[in-house]
Amino acid sequence: MNPREASAAAAAALADPHRRRVVAELAVSPEDERLCSTFDLPVSKSTRTHHWRVLREAGLVQQRDAGNRLYMRLRKDELQRRFPGLVELVPADARSALTPTVPGAVSDPPVA
Repeated sequence: MNPREASAAAAAALADPHRRRVVAELAVSPEDERLCSTFDLPVSKSTRTHHWRVLREAGLVQQRDAGNRLYMRLRKDELQRRFPGLVELVPADARSALTPTVPGAVSDPPVA
């Protein structure tokens, strides 16, 4: 994958708020592996599998199979080299992207 394709793949992977959330959670302890089943995502198992594949193919995470368990780790050093500052930006963005909105709140547009 050339640098332009790698950038596009990373941007596309991070366009989804659930994948940003996974990266943000991994960024808290980037040297540690985390069991994939421990991520609290409100999606089906097949959708989770899709998210893991997108993150892996974009080069954002590394996965390791251990029997019937799957572990994931952020590729922090590689990401810092390829996209300086990205690892620090994702956690803040993921928190704001997944903040639930309250219907009728001031920030919501008026209903016609």
